[in-house]
Amino acid sequence: MKDQIKVGVASFGMSGKVFHCPLLASNDGFKISKILERTHSRSADTYPYAVISRKYEELIDDPEIELIIVNTPDHLHVEMATAALEKGKHVIVEKPFTIASEDGQKLIDLAKAKGKMLSVFQNRRWDGDFLTVKKVIENKLVGRLVEFESHYDRYRNFIQENTWKEKKGAGTGILYNLGSHMIDQALVLFGMPTAVTADLRITRTGGKVIDNYEIRMDYDNLKVLLKSGYLVREAGPRYTCHGTLGSFTKYGIDPQEDMLKAGFLPVGDDWGTENEEDFGWLNTEVGGLHIEGQIETIPGCYQDYYQNIYEVIRENKPLLVKPEESLDVIKIIELAQESHQQRKTITL
Repeated sequence: MKDQIKVGVASFGMSGKVFHCPLLASNDGFKISKILERTHSRSADTYPYAVISRKYEELIDDPEIELIIVNTPDHLHVEMATAALEKGKHVIVEKPFTIASEDGQKLIDLAKAKGKMLSVFQNRRWDGDFLTVKKVIENKLVGRLVEFESHYDRYRNFIQENTWKEKKGAGTGILYNLGSHMIDQALVLFGMPTAVTADLRITRTGGKVIDNYEIRMDYDNLKVLLKSGYLVREAGPRYTCHGTLGSFTKYGIDPQEDMLKAGFLPVGDDWGTENEEDFGWLNTEVGGLHIEGQIETIPGCYQDYYQNIYEVIRENKPLLVKPEESLDVIKIIELAQESHQQRKTITL
């Protein structure tokens, strides 16, 4: 048995039920000690050993709890993460890190002052399709990359009721929700851009929040395009890479979220594997030879995020998702908003 890290989970909504609790429960380095449910007791069926708390203070005041998962609505991230850090807890914040970049910097400074780990749950760095695209780019399988396009599209032509995500306010809409994933992936691949241009829209009838965006990030000799919309019934490629020697296209989306929703835990050799029909297609030239065919998708592995968190806290290993990186994500979101409002390209 590992030297377990006792954890307090600040919400048992979608992210707690589908992502955090299953990933924590499947790693014997963690024990879910308390789960905050202000009115319900839904976690009891799956995690009967975890105490259900009605107040957040019961989590951060517990001297045995070392790690707090702040997976609450976005506007509560700063307040709750600050309170946990002040109590001497390590903290993981659900994406988006914060709504304003200045608040993210304050959290980073506080974590350093307290000597505590602070990370953001950027789980889609461990999507199988992203890991595959990353490998294609690193190995220059399309030559010098000149254009990268990423899509995260959905078809939801109605307005969900009784959710803060559909209500007008700071941090709502898909720019913060899905954009936090897509921008993070782009920054992992290419770093900070030289310029940002964005178009943000409300496309659904009766919509009150951004549900469509196009963000162009410019680099030297490289164009990066990130697109997402809620009115895409027929999805195009998830990723497209064009280079001096060829192209790589990838349809479909990583299966891990659906597997977790179905109640499976991230264990076993089959975890995160894709069906062959979803493999990406490479059309390129290697060593003067034309090559065309499928590239097997690397299995996704969300569990690696929490394994790294354990190693950081118990073994002092390097943190893979640094808060400074997620702060850069928020800065790009702010630049995208500025670009849209001013109808111009913003140079960094």
